[in-house]
Amino acid sequence: MYQKSTATTLSVFASEGELSENLKEILIKARKNTENSYAPYSKFRVSCALQLTDGTLVMGSNQENIAYPSGLCAERVAIFAAGAQYPHTPPKVIAITATSEKGVVNHPPTSCGACLQVMAEYEKRFNTELTIVLSGESGEVYVAEGVKQFMPWSFASDLV
Repeated sequence: MYQKSTATTLSVFASEGELSENLKEILIKARKNTENSYAPYSKFRVSCALQLTDGTLVMGSNQENIAYPSGLCAERVAIFAAGAQYPHTPPKVIAITATSEKGVVNHPPTSCGACLQVMAEYEKRFNTELTIVLSGESGEVYVAEGVKQFMPWSFASDLV
Protein backbone atom coordinates (compact mmCIF):
# COMPACT_ATOMS: atom_id res chain seq x y z
CA MET A 1 0.00 0.00 0.00
CA TYR A 2 0.99 3.59 -0.55
CA GLN A 3 -0.70 6.94 -0.07
CA LYS A 4 -1.49 9.63 -2.58
CA SER A 5 -1.91 13.22 -1.54
CA THR A 6 -2.63 16.44 -3.28
CA ALA A 7 -2.35 20.11 -2.47
CA THR A 8 -4.61 23.00 -3.38
CA THR A 9 -3.16 26.30 -4.49
CA LEU A 10 -5.32 29.41 -4.36
CA SER A 11 -4.40 33.04 -4.74
CA VAL A 12 -6.11 34.91 -1.91
CA PHE A 13 -6.87 38.59 -2.42
CA ALA A 14 -8.02 40.84 0.43
CA SER A 15 -10.74 42.30 -1.81
CA GLU A 16 -11.82 42.60 -5.43
CA GLY A 17 -9.75 45.80 -5.65
CA GLU A 18 -6.60 43.68 -5.87
CA LEU A 19 -7.81 41.71 -8.91
CA SER A 20 -6.79 42.42 -12.49
CA GLU A 21 -9.22 44.69 -14.33
CA ASN A 22 -10.60 41.76 -16.37
CA LEU A 23 -11.28 39.56 -13.33
CA LYS A 24 -12.75 42.48 -11.38
CA GLU A 25 -15.11 43.34 -14.27
CA ILE A 26 -16.30 39.73 -14.58
CA LEU A 27 -16.87 39.47 -10.81
CA ILE A 28 -18.85 42.73 -10.73
CA LYS A 29 -21.10 41.43 -13.52
CA ALA A 30 -21.59 38.16 -11.64
CA ARG A 31 -22.56 40.11 -8.51
CA LYS A 32 -25.13 42.15 -10.40
CA ASN A 33 -26.59 38.94 -11.84
CA THR A 34 -27.52 37.55 -8.41
CA GLU A 35 -30.82 39.42 -8.81
CA ASN A 36 -31.71 36.92 -11.57
CA SER A 37 -31.44 33.98 -9.20
CA TYR A 38 -34.63 32.10 -8.34
CA ALA A 39 -34.07 30.98 -4.76
CA PRO A 40 -37.39 31.12 -2.89
CA TYR A 41 -36.52 28.12 -0.68
CA SER A 42 -32.89 28.53 0.35
CA LYS A 43 -32.82 32.35 0.06
CA PHE A 44 -29.20 31.80 -1.08
CA ARG A 45 -28.66 33.49 -4.44
CA VAL A 46 -25.71 32.24 -6.45
CA SER A 47 -24.56 33.82 -9.68
CA CYS A 48 -21.71 33.37 -12.07
CA ALA A 49 -20.26 35.00 -15.13
CA LEU A 50 -18.48 32.70 -17.57
CA GLN A 51 -16.06 34.42 -19.94
CA LEU A 52 -15.25 32.58 -23.15
CA THR A 53 -11.94 32.91 -24.98
CA ASP A 54 -13.48 35.36 -27.47
CA GLY A 55 -14.56 37.65 -24.60
CA THR A 56 -18.23 36.66 -24.66
CA LEU A 57 -19.85 36.60 -21.21
CA VAL A 58 -22.48 33.98 -20.42
CA MET A 59 -24.39 34.54 -17.20
CA GLY A 60 -25.84 31.93 -14.88
CA SER A 61 -27.83 32.03 -11.65
CA ASN A 62 -29.21 29.28 -9.46
CA GLN A 63 -32.74 28.18 -10.30
CA GLU A 64 -34.47 26.32 -7.47
CA ASN A 65 -37.47 24.03 -7.68
CA ILE A 66 -39.65 22.67 -4.89
CA ALA A 67 -38.64 19.20 -6.12
CA TYR A 68 -35.03 19.85 -5.05
CA PRO A 69 -33.22 17.61 -7.54
CA SER A 70 -34.93 19.52 -10.35
CA GLY A 71 -33.19 22.84 -9.66
CA LEU A 72 -29.86 23.81 -11.14
CA CYS A 73 -26.80 25.61 -9.83
CA ALA A 74 -25.58 28.87 -11.37
CA GLU A 75 -22.38 27.28 -12.69
CA ARG A 76 -24.16 24.58 -14.67
CA VAL A 77 -26.75 27.05 -15.98
CA ALA A 78 -23.93 29.17 -17.46
CA ILE A 79 -21.70 26.33 -18.67
CA PHE A 80 -24.52 24.44 -20.38
CA ALA A 81 -25.86 27.65 -21.94
CA ALA A 82 -22.37 28.39 -23.29
CA GLY A 83 -22.10 24.84 -24.61
CA ALA A 84 -25.44 25.19 -26.39
CA GLN A 85 -24.95 28.72 -27.74
CA TYR A 86 -21.18 28.75 -28.39
CA PRO A 87 -20.27 25.07 -28.84
CA HIS A 88 -16.85 25.72 -30.36
CA THR A 89 -15.67 28.52 -28.06
CA PRO A 90 -13.70 27.42 -24.98
CA PRO A 91 -14.44 28.83 -21.53
CA LYS A 92 -11.68 30.92 -19.96
CA VAL A 93 -12.81 32.42 -16.63
CA ILE A 94 -15.73 31.72 -14.30
CA ALA A 95 -16.52 34.14 -11.47
CA ILE A 96 -18.91 32.83 -8.82
CA THR A 97 -20.53 34.86 -6.07
CA ALA A 98 -23.47 34.64 -3.67
CA THR A 99 -25.83 36.68 -1.54
CA SER A 100 -28.30 35.58 1.10
CA GLU A 101 -31.50 37.02 2.50
CA LYS A 102 -30.39 35.52 5.83
CA GLY A 103 -27.25 37.65 6.19
CA VAL A 104 -24.14 38.97 4.49
CA VAL A 105 -22.04 36.37 2.68
CA ASN A 106 -18.51 37.46 3.63
CA HIS A 107 -16.65 34.36 2.46
CA PRO A 108 -16.09 32.87 -0.99
CA PRO A 109 -18.70 30.24 -1.92
CA THR A 110 -17.42 26.98 -3.35
CA SER A 111 -19.02 24.99 -6.14
CA CYS A 112 -20.75 21.67 -5.47
CA GLY A 113 -19.28 18.41 -6.75
CA ALA A 114 -21.69 18.22 -9.69
CA CYS A 115 -20.65 21.68 -10.89
CA LEU A 116 -16.97 20.88 -10.41
CA GLN A 117 -17.43 17.72 -12.48
CA VAL A 118 -19.06 19.73 -15.29
CA MET A 119 -16.21 22.26 -15.16
CA ALA A 120 -13.71 19.38 -15.37
CA GLU A 121 -15.54 17.98 -18.42
CA TYR A 122 -15.36 21.33 -20.22
CA GLU A 123 -11.68 21.73 -19.35
CA LYS A 124 -11.05 18.31 -20.89
CA ARG A 125 -13.31 19.00 -23.87
CA PHE A 126 -11.35 22.13 -24.78
CA ASN A 127 -7.94 21.07 -23.39
CA THR A 128 -7.74 24.14 -21.18
CA GLU A 129 -7.91 25.18 -17.54
CA LEU A 130 -10.52 27.58 -16.22
CA THR A 131 -9.53 30.48 -14.04
CA ILE A 132 -12.01 30.22 -11.15
CA VAL A 133 -12.83 33.35 -9.12
CA LEU A 134 -14.82 32.94 -5.88
CA SER A 135 -16.15 35.83 -3.81
CA GLY A 136 -18.91 36.56 -1.36
CA GLU A 137 -20.45 40.01 -1.03
CA SER A 138 -17.37 41.19 0.84
CA GLY A 139 -14.13 39.81 2.22
CA GLU A 140 -11.45 37.74 0.57
CA VAL A 141 -11.51 36.68 -3.05
CA TYR A 142 -10.06 33.32 -4.11
CA VAL A 143 -8.60 32.72 -7.56
CA ALA A 144 -7.62 29.24 -8.68
CA GLU A 145 -6.18 27.92 -11.91
CA GLY A 146 -8.08 24.82 -12.92
CA VAL A 147 -10.85 22.78 -11.34
CA LYS A 148 -8.19 20.33 -10.10
CA GLN A 149 -7.56 22.78 -7.25
CA PHE A 150 -10.98 21.82 -5.86
CA MET A 151 -11.49 18.32 -7.26
CA PRO A 152 -8.16 16.70 -8.12
CA TRP A 153 -9.59 13.28 -9.00
CA SER A 154 -12.63 13.92 -11.17
CA PHE A 155 -14.39 11.30 -13.26
CA ALA A 156 -12.72 11.00 -16.65
CA SER A 157 -13.71 9.50 -19.98
CA ASP A 158 -10.91 6.95 -19.77
CA LEU A 159 -12.77 5.39 -16.82
CA VAL A 160 -15.85 4.60 -18.92
